[in-house]
Amino acid sequence: MKDARKNPVYRRRLLTHRVGIALSVLAMAFGIFFLLWILGTLVVKGFGAIDPALFAESTPAPGSEGGGLLNAIVGSLLMVGIATGVSTPIGILAGIYLAEYGEESRFAQLTRFVTDIMLSAPSIVIGLFIYSIYVAHIKHFSGWAGSLAIALIAIPVVVRTTDNMLNLVPTSLREAAFALGAPRWKVATMVRLRAVKSGVITGVLLAVARIAGETAPLLFTALNNQFFSTDMNAPMANLPVVIYQFAMSPYDNWRSLAWGGALLITFSVLGLNILSRTLFRQKTQR
Repeated sequence: MKDARKNPVYRRRLLTHRVGIALSVLAMAFGIFFLLWILGTLVVKGFGAIDPALFAESTPAPGSEGGGLLNAIVGSLLMVGIATGVSTPIGILAGIYLAEYGEESRFAQLTRFVTDIMLSAPSIVIGLFIYSIYVAHIKHFSGWAGSLAIALIAIPVVVRTTDNMLNLVPTSLREAAFALGAPRWKVATMVRLRAVKSGVITGVLLAVARIAGETAPLLFTALNNQFFSTDMNAPMANLPVVIYQFAMSPYDNWRSLAWGGALLITFSVLGLNILSRTLFRQKTQR
């Protein structure tokens, strides 16, 4: 060992290793510092807006005091819920097709390619697309349009997660199911999908976390509504757009509500991410 340390090649590699580790630690500390700074600022400014009125009153009119985010919270829950209900079955079925039937299919390769493009596409492009094919034809904004826009953002996440998780199932498990006489569709749904259900659920939760804070597509589809409404065929309030508009307003109570809404979305997404990682880790340990 002492002779190895005297070797100049060994010493150069050791120095390079230590420099690389030091730079990695510094980069990690740099990222964590700003993350904690952002979260700390959000908690300090947003916690003061958390009160019963935030969940019991609708957004206030310009220049008025008080108010809350009830209409925006309900609108976001409705649109995210509908988008999740639409994207989950489509994404899981598409993922099953890609993993089970699309091993050598050109159509499956094209689907994977388009899915990868959709994953990296700017959300504002999705909003403009729904605006041009739906909103512009019906001549008004609506909650349905907003749900459709964010569903298109969630579908690729579910598709790729389902496809990747199904490909992790051992080949021996499939062969055992085929040896027992199970048809291919039953092997895909009752064996492979059941074996990775925690990973698929994780993908769905990550998709929900992705769409919960999207603002750009909703500006072109659902827009906003100052009043409480559950009519999906009309403009609908939602947290991302309300935060965007209130944060730039000259009214103190509007800015306070914007911080409160940002805190709600941040901790909701954080909770979903923690839940998804916990489910995936438990499944991996098993």
